[in-house]
Amino acid sequence: MTDSGAGEVTRLLNDWSNGDQAAFDQVLPLVYHELRKIAKRYMRRQDADHTLQSTAVVHEAYLKLMGGTERDWSSRSHFFAVAAKAMRQVLMDHARSSLAAKRGGNIQLVELDEALAVSGGKHRDLVTLDEALTALAELDPRKGRVVELRYFAGLNIEDIAKVLEISPKTVERDWIFAKAYLKGEIERAR
Repeated sequence: MTDSGAGEVTRLLNDWSNGDQAAFDQVLPLVYHELRKIAKRYMRRQDADHTLQSTAVVHEAYLKLMGGTERDWSSRSHFFAVAAKAMRQVLMDHARSSLAAKRGGNIQLVELDEALAVSGGKHRDLVTLDEALTALAELDPRKGRVVELRYFAGLNIEDIAKVLEISPKTVERDWIFAKAYLKGEIERAR
């Protein structure tokens, strides 16, 4: 997106924050492609047989954004950060419901060999990552936000610094710490 396009998105988001419902209808076509790119990044980390498609993730996140209370967008980057968080929630809800079904939520009689083959795969990995990230956010909320913005939203260091209103060096330090912390938590969970 060009700088002028990014400025237009920010202007429309500010108009929407100030009560102009039509502004969000205008901004959606401008951000939809970028939202799909974020969703595709999420989906690349999922099993090949994942039942959600990136379009469905975007649409579910859109519904969360429309129904949510946060509408005070400070910038385009801030909007994408919140949208990425909504997509993460959609995927977490889906992963948890899939794991619940595998643990007996949708009880079906199966042969013993089939039951032993059910592992949870990437759903379990995603839930483990989410639990580790939640623990990190409780320990240090800013570091948790850095991970969300970097890993889930795909923002670069400079954009994260703008969203969080901190220096890029602080973002880099937080990112290094967070990666080490999450790696330790995930290894402990295995």
